[in-house]
Amino acid sequence: LKMQFFQYCFLFLVSFVLSVLFCFLLIPLLKKLRAGQNVLSYVKEHRKKSGTPTMGGLAFILASVISTFVFLPNFSRTTLVTLVVGLAYMFVGLLDDFLKLKRKENLGLTAKQKIIFQVLVAFFASVYAWRAGLTKITLPFLKTEFDIGWGIIPISVFVFLATVNCVNLTDGLDGLAAGVCAPFFLFFGVILSESEIGLSITSIAITGALVGYLIFNSSPASVFMGDTGSLSLGGFAACVGIFSGGFLYIALVGIAFVISGASVIAQVVYFKATGGKRIFKMSPFHHHLQQSGYSESKISYGYFALTLAMATLCLIF
Repeated sequence: LKMQFFQYCFLFLVSFVLSVLFCFLLIPLLKKLRAGQNVLSYVKEHRKKSGTPTMGGLAFILASVISTFVFLPNFSRTTLVTLVVGLAYMFVGLLDDFLKLKRKENLGLTAKQKIIFQVLVAFFASVYAWRAGLTKITLPFLKTEFDIGWGIIPISVFVFLATVNCVNLTDGLDGLAAGVCAPFFLFFGVILSESEIGLSITSIAITGALVGYLIFNSSPASVFMGDTGSLSLGGFAACVGIFSGGFLYIALVGIAFVISGASVIAQVVYFKATGGKRIFKMSPFHHHLQQSGYSESKISYGYFALTLAMATLCLIF
């Protein structure tokens, strides 16, 4: 156990260093290519951010994947599928970011195109889970399991779509998505350290890479992760949760993702039902807090603290 702890610390450090190195190399290149984010104009506090390099997710995702390959000599099929799925979502996000830059507006792939891509990748991962016998669900706190058989396919597709899009919605402030995802993946890295070593190592690698990336993404951000990073993180999060049988923990530890997604849905439904009235000043909820006078740093730290608290609670019980 002591040896594994030191190995995990070294893995974290290597992934951290690689992420920092890749950010140092990537940011000047993105500036040279004029790969600046076209920020949505209706968020007036963000107008000054327009032109900040995007697609920074390339740095920490590549650092995570390389670290996983280095520290996991015996690759299981499940770990390989996890990396393929995470990179597939990164590719979708990269294409979306590229189109935004090419068109010089905040519109890349259409919503329909995004959903088609997401569903195809989610269906592939879901069928794999069924065929590989990864069909058990662990009930949080009760620590009991039950097998849902082929039902894992529709449930898994839903989990993928919900997780990927909610993580994407959480990426709205400097340091927010990365700050939430770091303790989220650390939690899975710890609880899977004895049962699913491949998924555990992948999670710790992502954690280290995100901490390195946060040096450049904390307010004021030098680079944004873009959909390149957020969609990929959502894909990895869904894979780790589903393939380990612990996908119910995604909603608990990832409470920040739930808040982002639920606030947008509630806002849209209420707006349409009342003919234009709003529940929040702006959605997702982190923008409501920003409009209420809270700084980006305070909001990001609050979300991080909430995620860390939920992760600790789930680890204890």
